Amino acid sequence: MGVRSLLADERTDLVAFLRTLSTEDWEAPSLCEGWRVRDVVAHLLYDTSPLPRYLLEAAKAGFSARRMNARAVGRSNGTDPASLVDALERSIGGGTFARFAPSLALADALIHHQDIRRPLNRPRAVPPERLLNVLDHPDPFASPRGRTRGLRFLATDVSWSRGDGLEIHGAGEAIAMAIAGRPAVLADLSGDGVETLRARLASS
Repeated sequence: MGVRSLLADERTDLVAFLRTLSTEDWEAPSLCEGWRVRDVVAHLLYDTSPLPRYLLEAAKAGFSARRMNARAVGRSNGTDPASLVDALERSIGGGTFARFAPSLALADALIHHQDIRRPLNRPRAVPPERLLNVLDHPDPFASPRGRTRGLRFLATDVSWSRGDGLEIHGAGEAIAMAIAGRPAVLADLSGDGVETLRARLASS
């Protein structure tokens, strides 16, 4: 299955999950510091904009990802959750990032899906093909190299390992989340390299 299909499936699953959330769930904190569930979804709407509009928004934000995210979150305040989900659904099977950088978009969607699920205690079994693609192609904007150098990661539930050095063992989902900079998953990992990773996450 191609990466674009994996991305479409991930977005489809996320939309279906979001439609099950309560009003309180939408206001709950996610694993993204300072972002509620609704803010994470607002961020994920970037692929609903045509390329000219996206570039215009990028220019207005000085081509700063941080400022673009802040503007997207601000625009979503007051928007009802159903409308946010409807907008996200329109990105399925399309979008500039889905076309030109599908692995990046898949990593963003999958990690943020888990950013929502974990604090709500709504676990899922991540489809292995999607998980392996994200492990092989982490989001470069999440600065994974600085966290992973000198460490060897070994997944316990899928056939995947990467790196050299002190070892870190755990489920592939927890490894992917740790590489993306989520300290909340450290309790799900084991091995001599965990404390090194903990220190790096604390300083980032």
